[in-house]
Amino acid sequence: MHVLIAGCGWLGQAVAAALLARGDRVTGVRRDPARAAALAPLGVAPLAADLTDPAALERLPGDVDAVVACQSARADGEGPYRDAYVRSNETLLALARRRPLRAFVYTGSTGVFGQRDGEDVDETTPPDPRSPGAEVLVQAERLVLGAAPGVPARLVRLSGLYGPGRAGILERVRGGALALGPGDGAWMNFCHRDDAVAFVLAALDRGRDGGVYHGSDARPARRREVVTWVAAALGIPPARREEAPAGPDRRILSERSRRELGLTLSYPSFAEGVKMLLPR
Repeated sequence: MHVLIAGCGWLGQAVAAALLARGDRVTGVRRDPARAAALAPLGVAPLAADLTDPAALERLPGDVDAVVACQSARADGEGPYRDAYVRSNETLLALARRRPLRAFVYTGSTGVFGQRDGEDVDETTPPDPRSPGAEVLVQAERLVLGAAPGVPARLVRLSGLYGPGRAGILERVRGGALALGPGDGAWMNFCHRDDAVAFVLAALDRGRDGGVYHGSDARPARRREVVTWVAAALGIPPARREEAPAGPDRRILSERSRRELGLTLSYPSFAEGVKMLLPR
């Protein structure tokens, strides 16, 4: 296949590497020309384009067989989110309507679920956005899924991503941003980059048109478990805080997605993935 990857950054480059390894052809889109040019040594055909500009449509290759939309926002907030997840997808969907595609995979976020009561959330749970940014994420989902059946759209909601080059969980525990104390029973949900790639490729190859999938590991963990485990692994005492941090508290379930897509995770829990990132 010729696959267009929009937002060919940290995750997109890992998806590209997996596609290239199996013999597919990849065009990678990035806003910044220098970052786009850096894709060429990886074997990816680089394309510098701002997908928020409708004129970018005419610069996208017309012979693509599939699209992976994994662009990210330049900053937090409603405006940057709308650019990255709504306006950019409008351009990509316009491309998808010009020619029959095998698949259009959009990597959304489990951030559409703002529940704060420890609720189990699966692929059938209605979104519950609790911030302007999350509202935009829901709009983007509706935009993409609403393009079916004319566009073979599939949605992969990813949980907190980590992996090589992105070990923020270690720094957050080391710096005390993740701590024990009030609210440490809240659920945390993760997905290692390698497993995120596997979810995206499975949705690309075997997903249902209009399908919604959760790219999340098999064992969500409570904050106290994460803090205690990481602190012990780093050889430091866990930090403590007297105030409960704001944020959601929900357990993201992915069993249905893994079963439908036929996936076995490389890192079923955060501990199995994070230990590979520890200083040696």
